[in-house]
Amino acid sequence: MRFKTATSPHILRETGVGQVMRRVLYAMAPGIAALAWFFGWGVLVNLTLATVVALVAETLMLAARGKPLALHLGDCSAVVTAWLLAAALPSLAPWWLTALGVAFAIVVAKHLYGGLGYNPFNPAMVGYVVLLISFPREMSTWPIPHGVGQAHVLGLPDTLEIVFGGAGRLVADGLTGATPLDVLRTQLGLGLTVAEIRNGPMFGIVSGSGWEWAALGFLAGGLWLVYIRAADWRIPAGMLGGLAAIATVFYLVDPQRYAPPWFHVWSGAAIFGAFFIATDPVTASTTPRGRLIYGAGIGVLVYIIRAFGGYPDGVAFAVLLMNIAAPTIDLYTQPRVFGARGR
Repeated sequence: MRFKTATSPHILRETGVGQVMRRVLYAMAPGIAALAWFFGWGVLVNLTLATVVALVAETLMLAARGKPLALHLGDCSAVVTAWLLAAALPSLAPWWLTALGVAFAIVVAKHLYGGLGYNPFNPAMVGYVVLLISFPREMSTWPIPHGVGQAHVLGLPDTLEIVFGGAGRLVADGLTGATPLDVLRTQLGLGLTVAEIRNGPMFGIVSGSGWEWAALGFLAGGLWLVYIRAADWRIPAGMLGGLAAIATVFYLVDPQRYAPPWFHVWSGAAIFGAFFIATDPVTASTTPRGRLIYGAGIGVLVYIIRAFGGYPDGVAFAVLLMNIAAPTIDLYTQPRVFGARGR
């Protein structure tokens, strides 16, 4: 019997940056589709606008730095940054908010540090944090998910009018509201218990209605990235494990005050951040043990910010803080050289 396998040595096929980035975009598609279904056309409008702004900003910076346009535009890294930021923005955010965040991410967080491979911080999260700190009202108001109460489904023309014509009438029309994590945080401060809060119409089976399906879509895409080895499993496992572990401790101490671990894992940007943001190969830890520590650190920081900090969801801040720690983590978690004595 003859086999098709050739004799050794076996050389792995080279995987370029562009191929990896395109796979990330493919993996984001299920989660983005769920977001678009529950939050309307604004998700796709944000995505399109962010992509255009990212490519324009990337082109201008490459030209200013004398870099070849075709090579660097073809790697899709700017598009990935645009999609990561656009997916995290409220779907009816004004156009200038999306444009400003993406431009800052590409120009300042990426190119002013030397471009792809030299940036110490995740560009998309830098852009997100700048917007969150500078424009908290615009960044904290999401449309009511489709299927929750009397949520009004906007068509594409109305969405374009709101995004490009001004979002001032949204609050008056009752089309928007706080996110589930924000509702939980606010009502806990009013003395309600977690069980009472989660009985509200905004909450679904595990976390927020609509949000949990988006998280499921991003989980499916993230697991596919891990399966094809485009992402390392250690960082998502460390992040979600760290978040679940610390949430379990506080939940066991006081279940009326602290939400259960499964709620935190499925809420906000936890799963999205674990598979698509924390795994950034440039800004994350690179050693096997280091990746577990790096991910766990993000998970713990996310919970601390959610439970005790000033923001309802802390994925962006946690990632940026651990970006600072990544070089030190790598320094002290270097794997033992083959044949050398263990320490």
